[in-house]
Amino acid sequence: MKLKVTIYIAVFILVAFTSIGQSIKYSQPDRDDNKRINFEIIGKLGDNYMIYKNARDKNWISLLDENMQQVKTVNQDYLPNSDKLINVDFINYNTHALMIYQYRKKNVVHCEAVKLDAEGQKVGKEFALDTSHVGFAGDSKVYSVVVSENKEKIMVFKINSKDKKLYRISTILLNSQLDLIRYTNLTLKMEDREDYLGEFHLDNEGDLIFAKFERSRSDELLNTQLIFKRALSDNFMTVNLDTKKFLLDELHIKPDNYNNRYIITSFYYLQRRGNTEGYYYYVWDKAGNRKLIEDTLAFSDELRREARGNSSAKTAFNDFFINNIISKRDGGFLITSESSYTNSRGMGYNRWNSLYGLPYMRSMDYYSYSPFYSPTYGYGLGGYNRWGESQNVRYLADNVVITSFDKTGQKEWSSVISKEQFSDESDNTLSYMMVNTGGQLHFLFNNMEKRLNLLSDFTLLPDGKINRNPTLKNLDRGYTFMPKFGKQISSRVVIVPCLYRNYICFAKIEFE
Repeated sequence: MKLKVTIYIAVFILVAFTSIGQSIKYSQPDRDDNKRINFEIIGKLGDNYMIYKNARDKNWISLLDENMQQVKTVNQDYLPNSDKLINVDFINYNTHALMIYQYRKKNVVHCEAVKLDAEGQKVGKEFALDTSHVGFAGDSKVYSVVVSENKEKIMVFKINSKDKKLYRISTILLNSQLDLIRYTNLTLKMEDREDYLGEFHLDNEGDLIFAKFERSRSDELLNTQLIFKRALSDNFMTVNLDTKKFLLDELHIKPDNYNNRYIITSFYYLQRRGNTEGYYYYVWDKAGNRKLIEDTLAFSDELRREARGNSSAKTAFNDFFINNIISKRDGGFLITSESSYTNSRGMGYNRWNSLYGLPYMRSMDYYSYSPFYSPTYGYGLGGYNRWGESQNVRYLADNVVITSFDKTGQKEWSSVISKEQFSDESDNTLSYMMVNTGGQLHFLFNNMEKRLNLLSDFTLLPDGKINRNPTLKNLDRGYTFMPKFGKQISSRVVIVPCLYRNYICFAKIEFE
């Protein structure tokens, strides 16, 4: 299961919001819900909240009512055993859900899809989408799935990188009924052995965008390009980014479907392995097929002092990573970033020497047959090192910085949410979940208070003001939240997985 648990933030409406209130209801852990199960929060269909679970050779969907009481479990017997099942993705449409999955049978990887009703039952037969032959020792995961913001377009793609100088990319564009719109086979020249591909994104028109770049020995990006593919086109269009005066970190892309644009951003440096200087950002106009904005914003001394945590002001942003780009209806956008790092026996690890890899770099996950592909990003909770098998490692996640830009790319304000989080087991309980309730953004995260790890709620108003809300109602000390794996179900409801003793359960938080 590819647990991106990515939060789709479609709207940031700049209006006032009134009183705040929340209620929490917990599910009861089942005996099969030990903390090593794989799961995916599907969403609400009809009267039920649906959660897919996988353990050993069993695949099932749990149906929960409004009080988070289990209505029933529905076995998914048509799915292959776990040793053959490779990856599962869900797309929820409120009345039904689509499941796209891949499995290996001998030397062939099959990609199929099914439609599920509100009772978790399969509707009709499986849809066979594609097959790929792989070698005996080849990587099992072949297909990746990207979905448009309105969920009307779905793309399944694979990248064959056997030839290091010429990647073969196959794309399958579908609508929400799994009808084929376009099947395309393309090639992409990779001139240098250090060339990589970044994040893939699909906009509401079915157009694809991703980045291609060369990674230096010190991990900065060089010779960066944006690559576009129109929904009905069989060709790539390439745009070079002019970054000769500075070096980029990791590119992040956001389709701005309101304004028919793409927003691209990254941290930038002035020298290799130098200090993080600020944000680089680039805005591409689809309709005009042209660059609208390309600029940088250096972090001010005041912001550095406020965001630095335990670092010096000069190195304040060296452990920060960009989490989200949020587009606004008026053409402006927000960028959120968070301090995240590890240490071991007193030795700190930052973005340049991170012990377990950078927390938001996942570009390798797209490659099949690739010598650069890392199989450690398996499906399931947390991906790599999820239960802290390695000893003497402390995971830390500190302050969050939010910066707002207007439609011309000018900075409006920057705000900091102060927090200090750490765990000696894994990073599953760290970081935050962002929730859009219309007039404001909520940031939910665990916060240590009087030796208790409690879920806190901070809200960001349209003018950049941050409020800390009262402690959430019905917090139970026996539950430890994992907010970054949560999912927003509606404008006022989120589902967040929790640890209860040695089990996984789920909490429904409702914003009143």
